[in-house]
Amino acid sequence: MDESGNGTLGTRLNWLRAGVLGANDGIVSTAGLVVGVAGATSSANTLLTAGLAGLLAGSLSMACGEYVSVSTQRDSEQAALAYEERELTEQPEEELAELTGLLVDRGLTPEMAGEVAEQLTARDALTAHARVELGIDPEQIVNPWHAAWASFLSFTVGAVLPLLAIVLPPVTLRVPVTVLAVLGALVLTGWTGARLGQSPVRPSVLRNVLGGGLAMAVTYAVGALLGAAGV
Repeated sequence: MDESGNGTLGTRLNWLRAGVLGANDGIVSTAGLVVGVAGATSSANTLLTAGLAGLLAGSLSMACGEYVSVSTQRDSEQAALAYEERELTEQPEEELAELTGLLVDRGLTPEMAGEVAEQLTARDALTAHARVELGIDPEQIVNPWHAAWASFLSFTVGAVLPLLAIVLPPVTLRVPVTVLAVLGALVLTGWTGARLGQSPVRPSVLRNVLGGGLAMAVTYAVGALLGAAGV
């Protein structure tokens, strides 16, 4: 019944997937912003300012959103564990019977389930109930600060690519270089996300490339129209 190894691996994979998704968001949102601005102006300073503003706004927004979300999850898990601990103290026999029933539901015979439940309860009753009944590993409670920093860094890493691609090349090559660099990066993040999630690669890559390409096309068209109108 010790699933700590699988739990740790699953947690690491979840963090990796979250990092890939954060980087993907940074790539697409920043690319859409700088390509849109490039449609309206050729000023490198303007492009750099817009790109940096988008990078900071996006990374901070991701970090704050992740912190709030994970804090809510953490509070819920801790409340559930506290309630379970109280039940184990006040009605241990009922909790033992409940754990036995849950193990029977998982396929053990009543005799085997009773024996396993007694052994798990003697070893660590709260951990046993948390894992079997609540689906929570008390040793793997999420940390909102870790989640916030991970989102901030992954978004920033993704956003740096389109920012550099739009400001470093000559004026005539800025948009083509950025589009190619972004599409290449989206292929990589789509492939990586699919592999980590053990899902089909082609749909993931196509969604990434089409979504990012559409975002850049729309924002560039809007920027070009606004630039032509002198707005």
